[in-house]
Amino acid sequence: MGLRTCLLGLLALIVASKGSYSPEPDQRRTLPPGWVSLGPVDPEEELSLTFALRQQNLERLSELVQAVSDPGSPRYGKYLTIEDVAELVRPSPLTLHTVKKWLLAAGARNCNSVTTQDFLTCWLSVRQAELLLPGAEFHRYVGGPAKIHVVRSLRPYQLPQALASHVDFVGGLHRFPPTSSLRQRPKPQVAGSVGLHFGVTPSVIRERYNLTAQDVGSGTTNNSQACAQFLEQYFHDSDLAEFMHLFGGNFAHQTSVARVVGKQGRGRAGIEASLDVQYLMSAGANISTWVYSSPGRHEAQEPFLQWLLLLSNESSLPHVHTVSYGDDEDSLSSAYIQRVNTELMKAASRGLTLLFASGDSGAGCWSISGRHQFRPSFPASSPYVTTVGGTSFQNPFRVTNEIVDYISGGGFSNVFPRPSYQEEAVVQFLNSSPHLPPSSYFNGSGRAYPDVAALSDGYWVVSNSVPIPWVSGTSASTPVFGGLISLINEHRILSGHPPLGFLNPRLYQQRGAGLFDVTHGCHESCLNEEVEGQGFCSGPGWDPVTGWGTPNFPALLKTLLNP
Repeated sequence: MGLRTCLLGLLALIVASKGSYSPEPDQRRTLPPGWVSLGPVDPEEELSLTFALRQQNLERLSELVQAVSDPGSPRYGKYLTIEDVAELVRPSPLTLHTVKKWLLAAGARNCNSVTTQDFLTCWLSVRQAELLLPGAEFHRYVGGPAKIHVVRSLRPYQLPQALASHVDFVGGLHRFPPTSSLRQRPKPQVAGSVGLHFGVTPSVIRERYNLTAQDVGSGTTNNSQACAQFLEQYFHDSDLAEFMHLFGGNFAHQTSVARVVGKQGRGRAGIEASLDVQYLMSAGANISTWVYSSPGRHEAQEPFLQWLLLLSNESSLPHVHTVSYGDDEDSLSSAYIQRVNTELMKAASRGLTLLFASGDSGAGCWSISGRHQFRPSFPASSPYVTTVGGTSFQNPFRVTNEIVDYISGGGFSNVFPRPSYQEEAVVQFLNSSPHLPPSSYFNGSGRAYPDVAALSDGYWVVSNSVPIPWVSGTSASTPVFGGLISLINEHRILSGHPPLGFLNPRLYQQRGAGLFDVTHGCHESCLNEEVEGQGFCSGPGWDPVTGWGTPNFPALLKTLLNP
């Protein structure tokens, strides 16, 4: 199609729509630290952009999530298929027709949809994309630890007003890949060495959380689990094999990943990618494991968004997904954050357990008009995921009680209201905590997180054939908790029960049964005179630092095994 025809088609739609609007006026568009522009992209270069189409029947979907996730409901465990979800949320025929006509007029090619028909990913030249999305200017940027290249626009884009009721947002313009907050801490000092351990390994986790050698997958079910990471990192099969050789001797395990979704490159292994795989496969031992890997994606694609598209396009998925990814809530547009939350709701309706790391900045901190506030993280703050905080051993060299790991992310959403399932627990915390920060620092009526926790301090990881000690972050606690949920799913499947699905309604109804309550310690926050670096503190019952606590596997299995 000639440029003249494209322009005429676009012009007709814009004129008919009497103006334009900005779908994401509140999206942060500043260049993240460590990124630099390499200049404008060649106008003839090809781009892949994702169009999020307006969905239908979201209130009904929300009701169904509640019904299939609430043990008191007659529909508990009767999850929707992807076809059921598609039937419910599929965009209207008018939306599909209008958007496709608009894209066709712009010269978009090779448009691919998903099973639920609510995303379209199309190829356009940069010239066509900039005509289609007035205001956008595509530049190539380089940054991040791996010095990766992305194509983005730091300028806001406009859409014809006629599309306001049909398109939520366009992916591939603004959001930059996240960076890892995983850290290697200095080794604690200790005198004497009798009866001590020197860092967290699978055997330490199994001892603390009371797993026996028999607490492994049976190898006879179709049970599976997955981890997803979006940091342009690889894991190496040889590192996994070496890790299991060093640390997996006392329990049955698998030494290779069953399936990689995405491209596994040949670059150096990343510590975070290695950690995710090694601890999901040693906690959820002997269970088939998938890895969602983002390297190799097109420069204009957003890795997290691509993962959500994959979930909307596969009828058969692992039951448990652990994800070490997060962004500051305030850095994301309202259109994007609400739509991603809907995608997480779709997953919950299908009985997927999504576990997200709570983050490694405690309560967080930012300043608005000179006033400090805590800074919640998303998707940790989504009401449709189970968020995992972090703990440390009281004595770093002994398998003892756990206390708060001061980095453990937690707090209250500024976007999502408190869901009904956690009403009682959160009100009790707010009314009884003796160490509450000033109310101006947080939104006490928001979705509160985390929901649970696990050890996040002092892990051993094998990366690029080298054992690395003292690796810390909620990127470690999340796959550990996920692996234990996979083991419980194994028992449920063998007993003829459905997998656990979205955990939170059940976790909160059971008031932390099967979990070790963490009652000592506070996490970090704003370094000012008013709060002096202290965020929230843990206490009896649920708290926004460690949730309900850390797993006591036999007790958790007992409380979650039966319908």
